[in-house]
Amino acid sequence: MTFDADAEPDARDFFVNQATPEGIGQTLMDNAARVLGGKGKFAIITASLTAANMIEWQKHIEARRAARYPEITMAVLRPCDDLQKKAFDETTTILSANPDVKLIMAICSPAVPGAAEAVKQAGRTDVRVIGLGLPNDNKRYIHEGITDCIVLWNTMDLGYLTVYTASALDQGTLKPGDIAINAGRLGQIEIAGDNILLGKPFIFTRENIDQFDF
Repeated sequence: MTFDADAEPDARDFFVNQATPEGIGQTLMDNAARVLGGKGKFAIITASLTAANMIEWQKHIEARRAARYPEITMAVLRPCDDLQKKAFDETTTILSANPDVKLIMAICSPAVPGAAEAVKQAGRTDVRVIGLGLPNDNKRYIHEGITDCIVLWNTMDLGYLTVYTASALDQGTLKPGDIAINAGRLGQIEIAGDNILLGKPFIFTRENIDQFDF
């Protein structure tokens, strides 16, 4: 079995999948809409314009926006090459060239604190940041109110589900073709084909972020 990062399907029986691209894209867009109050402009800082996972997330972000939030528009999409400093520079440029952008959505880990620092140094109290990142990188900005929330997955739950899955496979209580697994404290977990789905992405906020250290 695999978890977090997959192997070729013929090399394993199951993949414990921490989050689907659809789940990530929809969660990011729903939180952007909440912060914007359902209307306005946002910008995306991505790692690379050619990264397959980023392109997939963007597809679902746009599909969610088009379906549910017609009064929200994406003003610009810029890459940061997975560099925090470049995310800072790109955000600074976006804020200067697009003063009506009120939210920066950073969809790679280094981009979230980079964008937040740019918003902070610009003194733009009317702009918020959300993104996909690690709690320890973003606690300060979330407590300062610059970053509203970050989206990822609960790594403790992923580890728990992985060990539970390995045990079930070893004991023969989990078999190819099963559609669910009863995973202890996580309850009933859906299996889609050979993907065991942890569930919706986890949202780190001011209220819960101090509970995590990674």
